Amino acid sequence: MFSTDDLNLINAKGISKEQLDSQLKRFETGFPYLELQSTARVGDGIMSLNSDEEEQAIARWHQYLADGGDVSKFVPASGAASRMFKALFAFADGDTDTPKSGSDVDKLIADIDRLPFVEELESATRNLYGMGVSQLIGAHRLRDLIAAIIKPEGMNYGNLPKGLLTFHRYADGSTRTPLEEQLVEGAQTATSATGNVKLHFTVSSDHRDLFKKKLSETLPEVEKKMGVKFDVSMSEQMPSTDTVAVNLDNTPFRENGNLVFRPGGHGALIRNLNDIDSTVVFIKNIDNVVPDNRREATLRYKKILAGILIEVHDRIALYLDMLSSGNYTIEDIRRMIAFMHDTLNIRDPKMKQFEDAELALYIKDKLNRPIRVCGMVRNEGEPGGGPYIARNADGSYSPQILESTQIDPENDSYKEMVSTATHFNPVDLVCYIKDVNGEKFDLPAHVDHDTGFISSKSLHGRDLKALELPGLWNGAMSDWNTVFVEVPVATFNPVKTVNDLLRAAHQPK
Repeated sequence: MFSTDDLNLINAKGISKEQLDSQLKRFETGFPYLELQSTARVGDGIMSLNSDEEEQAIARWHQYLADGGDVSKFVPASGAASRMFKALFAFADGDTDTPKSGSDVDKLIADIDRLPFVEELESATRNLYGMGVSQLIGAHRLRDLIAAIIKPEGMNYGNLPKGLLTFHRYADGSTRTPLEEQLVEGAQTATSATGNVKLHFTVSSDHRDLFKKKLSETLPEVEKKMGVKFDVSMSEQMPSTDTVAVNLDNTPFRENGNLVFRPGGHGALIRNLNDIDSTVVFIKNIDNVVPDNRREATLRYKKILAGILIEVHDRIALYLDMLSSGNYTIEDIRRMIAFMHDTLNIRDPKMKQFEDAELALYIKDKLNRPIRVCGMVRNEGEPGGGPYIARNADGSYSPQILESTQIDPENDSYKEMVSTATHFNPVDLVCYIKDVNGEKFDLPAHVDHDTGFISSKSLHGRDLKALELPGLWNGAMSDWNTVFVEVPVATFNPVKTVNDLLRAAHQPK
């Protein structure tokens, strides 16, 4: 099936013939749905804190930093902004200058003065057409106006990375991109005792130079403003994590005779995260940022999540020390089981069958894993995966963040769980990725490879199927100790379409 050129290509990517065969076989077999026990709810899989518990968590986080604790912020930022402007592309490429009443384009034009990048747009339209924004609207040249936002000859926003778009305009006339807001937020939540702030952005190779240029322009000013020193690094998705594309009949998809590979999705970034040399790592999407005067809830709950993480690690470290030394009692074992059940929400019927020595080894194995504390938001109709208690390969049940593609749509009880779910995943998590001896966990070893999915795509008008690796906070973290904590919706303000920038959360007060 494979030519010498094919084998040379996969070798150049760092993909073995066995990996390629395995990927092709996966298209044939598909991925199994997960077995669910329940949705996670407050009091049953999701922790809800009172004010005293919140203050205790914040104090623990501050103490961790004061003690010289190591922390980084990891921000996936490789996505292009093209999906933000889907409606704008359709209108600009259409054949009418009149947007449908009530459409996204219609609303955008009506509120165009509230866009944070309106001054850039004014400059672009004058350069392109010799007319300002209001003049184009008056002349009913609305397609030209929209084209100036997204097309390469204008602002080129349709082809830039989301992290480098202007998201917020401040009262003094200054503006900020998500990249800049992430820097400021990082300084406010993840500054070490020495005044250093470590951030890591995953970027695409096409945009790396643009990020470097923006950072060189921005870092000195933000460092001066925040009184910190930034250590910013970047990485790209590794070619070895690319996956082969296939035709609808599962034969390899080729273009000009060559195999076609696609990036394996954000799940591939588990290897990038594995290369981060930090003990604690915050993870948050690039577009979930707000202006300074709307960040109070975000900052508070970042510290709360991090404090809960350290508290959970404290307990795990204590129990592992007891198990390793053999200095424990039956009552201690009962406390460990209660902690696993009540805090980590690990349920396993087999535990009742273990002899004492077996049980101690089982507990030690379960506790000695990476830890993540994930914020969960009340479901108010926003898209996103959700928190569930799901069955693992070893027969145990534990908290998992699942996407709809991982849940059997034909199972009536599962459909009921989905329809009555109370919370969703805003991708707001903090992780402990070193063991109690300070050694880094091998994160790829904790991936559940049966939790990817197959998606439908196209290339140059031809349909194909693509293989998505287990998601970074889904199957790639399946074998982690996980705690879900309820956080307010005010901490979740993503920008999925350009019209989201008109929401109150992204407007100056």
